[in-house]
Amino acid sequence: MGNSPSTAMQQAVPAWRPARTLEVLQELIDVAEALPEVVARRAGMSITELHALRHLSAEPIGPVELARRLRVTSAASSGVVDRLVAHGHAERRAHPDDGRRTVVVVTDSGRAEVIGWLRPMFQSLAALDQSLSDTDREVVERYLTGAVDAMRELL
Repeated sequence: MGNSPSTAMQQAVPAWRPARTLEVLQELIDVAEALPEVVARRAGMSITELHALRHLSAEPIGPVELARRLRVTSAASSGVVDRLVAHGHAERRAHPDDGRRTVVVVTDSGRAEVIGWLRPMFQSLAALDQSLSDTDREVVERYLTGAVDAMRELL
């Protein structure tokens, strides 16, 4: 029989020790990876369309920038925008500083679509966060920031 994943990890990274925090962190990563597919399916859109709405909900952006953020070609991004516009979730508008360019803006229905599907999760997360003391919140923030930094090393 081969080494267990935990034993193999300890051989590769001597400081590695099995811990419940690491198990739960892996579970969070797994759930976060599955979430967009489930939400997109329920909303009747593609994962890419869902991610586009998330980016557009933060700010209006041009099609080229949207393609970069979605990690797709400009042509694929244009198709995503076409579908969002057809569903009434986004609009193309003239760029405020350069009328030759366009920006894509999420509509109220697009924002409501995303918020509607994610509201239960955000309500639970807000309640969880409010249940933490300031000291607890600092510890959780430090742990999660460290986890994000560790993952970003691979990007």
